[in-house]
Amino acid sequence: MPFCTHCGNAIGDRDLYCAGCGAGQHAASGQTQSSNEYSRKTNDFLRDLSPRTAAVLCYIPVVGWIPALFVLASARFRNDSDTRFHAFQGLYLFVAWLMVDWVIKPVVRTSGMAFTFFPIVGILKAMLFGAWVWMLIKVSNSESFKLPFLGDLAERSAAEQR
Repeated sequence: MPFCTHCGNAIGDRDLYCAGCGAGQHAASGQTQSSNEYSRKTNDFLRDLSPRTAAVLCYIPVVGWIPALFVLASARFRNDSDTRFHAFQGLYLFVAWLMVDWVIKPVVRTSGMAFTFFPIVGILKAMLFGAWVWMLIKVSNSESFKLPFLGDLAERSAAEQR
């Protein structure tokens, strides 16, 4: 029977955590080893990822929210305020895209003046897409740029996380 590597309590063969102290276990089972190996590979990937590359990934149009969440959740970038700022700003760009697509577009479509306001949705989406491309260019050239309104929100969010 194995014992906890932290407190010495008896644990089960496949326990990932000790019931007594809650410490993670380095068990000998294949399942635990494969999950530890996956975690190690993920940490290796994030360790090798440069802050500039992480910031660029946050501005990929429409899908940049996924790397942004990884950046914000990782311990690697916890103290990197510039990269966290770009992650928040990329995330807020995606939220603005969703607001146009899920809120403004249906309101315009259901209003009686759909033909009058129809181009506004396309214009707003083009502006947001342009902002994504603009930020991709700026960040890939190691330049920092704060978008109006969204940049202020991102700056405050990054400052609150410290």
